[in-house]
Amino acid sequence: MCRWIAYLGQPTYIAEFLYDGPRSLCAQAQQSHKAKLGVHGDGGGLGWYGDQKCPGLYRNEGPAWADPNLRELTAQLKAKLFFAHVRASTGAPNTFVNCHPFRMNHWLFMHNGQIGEFGKIQRKLEQALSEDAYAAMQGTTDSELMFGLLVTNGLFNDPEAAIRTTLNSIRAVMLEQGIKDPFRATFAISNGEQIWAVRWSTDVYAPSLYQRDLNGDILLASEPLDSEAQNWQEIPPNSLVCLRRAAGAKTEIEIEELFDEVPHVRAV
Repeated sequence: MCRWIAYLGQPTYIAEFLYDGPRSLCAQAQQSHKAKLGVHGDGGGLGWYGDQKCPGLYRNEGPAWADPNLRELTAQLKAKLFFAHVRASTGAPNTFVNCHPFRMNHWLFMHNGQIGEFGKIQRKLEQALSEDAYAAMQGTTDSELMFGLLVTNGLFNDPEAAIRTTLNSIRAVMLEQGIKDPFRATFAISNGEQIWAVRWSTDVYAPSLYQRDLNGDILLASEPLDSEAQNWQEIPPNSLVCLRRAAGAKTEIEIEELFDEVPHVRAV
């Protein structure tokens, strides 16, 4: 499992969220309060949007808290929209190309969770990728493959439809193959203007996700970055979240049900 944060708002220094306070993202990487795994030392990464349409990307396979380059970069870097991620591998090798976020064209994607018994269906899922999505794959994670499926299913044109189609298609393959383990996911996607995020699972244990309003700016996080519980709102399971910047320079958040009914995987 992993920990991640996503921000949309006025340009702000990224280091504030990665290093400041006892529950910052890098502190969570060393001791998480909400994750099944307490330590997330299998790499870290940052994706941010500045003046260019294509986002910047920094990834390192070492522990994020011990990465001096990440600390130097985020201390100087301001961004209006950024993703940050610390990784705890669920089986894929601890290599640079398996670190989040992942980038394709001007889109970013990051994920926390796991496709149950992924190795049994990886090849079948890969066969569903478009030529462009398959060619863009660099690593071996279920996360990057999920990103490729989102692109294949029309992410660039209709993100919300692509999200629902992709989750349903993965679930269908799991049912077809008699997979018993759950498919759990919280993930975030952005085109540089908006953020779409999901909290979902095929069982009742969807990975945690929270949001905080920072005076009109919105932060999403796998778990709160401080101990002030009243400042954070939990995103319900089976939710699709959309963040967009309103005309009055305030970030708006919309939360809707992802599916009419929460699906559950059952062996066939």
